[in-house]
Amino acid sequence: MLAKLRTFSLLGIDAVPVDIEVDISPTSMPKTVMVGLPEAAVRESIHRIERAIVNSGYVRPQDRVVVNMAPADLPKNAASFDLPTSLGILAASGQIRSERFADYAVVGELALDGSMRPIKGALSHAMQAAAMGLKGIVLPAENGAEAAVVEEIEAIPVRSLTEAVGFLSGAIDIEPVPPRIEEYFRQYSSYEVDFADVRGQEMAKRALVIAAAAAHNLLMVGPPGSGKTMLAKRVPSILPDLTPSESVETTRIYSVTGRLPTNQPLLTQRPFRSPHHTISEAGLVGGGNPPSPGEISHSHNGVLFLDELPEFQRRTLEVMRQPLEDGNVTIARATRSTTFPADFMLVAAMNPCPCGYRNDPRRDCHCNVPQVERYIGKISGPLLDRIDIQIEVPAVPFAELSAKTPGISSEEMRAQVMEARKIQARRFIGSKTRYNGQMSSREIRKFCHLTEASVALLKQSVHSLGLSARAHDKVLRTARTIADLDGATNIDIPHISEAINYRMLDRGVG
Repeated sequence: MLAKLRTFSLLGIDAVPVDIEVDISPTSMPKTVMVGLPEAAVRESIHRIERAIVNSGYVRPQDRVVVNMAPADLPKNAASFDLPTSLGILAASGQIRSERFADYAVVGELALDGSMRPIKGALSHAMQAAAMGLKGIVLPAENGAEAAVVEEIEAIPVRSLTEAVGFLSGAIDIEPVPPRIEEYFRQYSSYEVDFADVRGQEMAKRALVIAAAAAHNLLMVGPPGSGKTMLAKRVPSILPDLTPSESVETTRIYSVTGRLPTNQPLLTQRPFRSPHHTISEAGLVGGGNPPSPGEISHSHNGVLFLDELPEFQRRTLEVMRQPLEDGNVTIARATRSTTFPADFMLVAAMNPCPCGYRNDPRRDCHCNVPQVERYIGKISGPLLDRIDIQIEVPAVPFAELSAKTPGISSEEMRAQVMEARKIQARRFIGSKTRYNGQMSSREIRKFCHLTEASVALLKQSVHSLGLSARAHDKVLRTARTIADLDGATNIDIPHISEAINYRMLDRGVG
């Protein structure tokens, strides 16, 4: 007999359809053969599958079993093939019959006793099942809520091989897991941190509002303990809520890498990632075989915070240049390439010198000029050009630390960000561009209208600071956002002046 089931294999963050075909024929020596480019994790699963079948009360076929995984040129490397393979063996040996194989996809890992174990990428599997027009997907109960986020299909949770057999054979009915998207947003979307906790640094908060309003990348330069990390961790709290589509995009990435928080099937907060400076290139942008998303993809629709920026390997930082421009990263291999989303807001922090206390009135700095230049020179000019806003974060005076009056809160800052983003939504309607920070050169010429006085100021600044063409455009993008926050149609002298002040490394400050 021949049995055929539908399942999926993960390729990057996408699920690719795979057909499991099982054929059983008489032979003098029992043998199981798996074909279709199964990797080691899949080849060795046959022993686990056979014991799960026996321990669930079924009979292991004493014949020649051929399991084909089509398409044959796609490498298969996941434990999620356990359940469809075992069901195929049972169907091909005549132990079960099912009319539901054509309507439902099946994924799941088995334990030796036949119970189910959770898998990675359940959301991607469910999305592909919906795209194929299937009625539903049968998967481990632990993954049911995650798959139920896709409302177009039924997510059938099973806890064992026996339950899966019962459902697919029609012996029992299992209620699909209901989608609870609104409930997840109510339960998990609030932030525990608030900018009101940060004493002083009102100028830095102003710069963060500008950065958040239009997805500008930002660099903070200041001595240790001035609050750079504290400020960065609170940036997601002033960004707009994730939309349902953005939430699904982000959740898929965490799902396929197994980093989805326990009991939270949908991410509803903007991600905040802060990798250590010893991270490798593959860890930052993605890599491996098969390719897996890196930290920049885990920051998709959120914030990537790089503390102690000059301590990162220069080559590691340089690989970020293309993702910062394009919003995605492509990992190319000899046989195929994989593209991961990487549309994130970069927030970086660094000390002004190797010891960290240059220009700090409270501490002496013993770094000479060549040491400072070498330290800042660890960050390449092209990378700095891609950072729109560069600000100084000085040490906070005691008077501000001990002040009873709280600073501006995340709620107040977020209200300013939302108003600016509404203006940008109207400006870029019908365009792929969403924020000022993403404007192309053509869009800058179209939307950045300067007064005569502001043109003269910008011209003088470009010559005196030696700004590159990219830095010139960054100033205009930032000035456009400042004007939006003021509700101004044209960019005037105060807007240009403030935007130029946010190029502190170009001014030789630090």
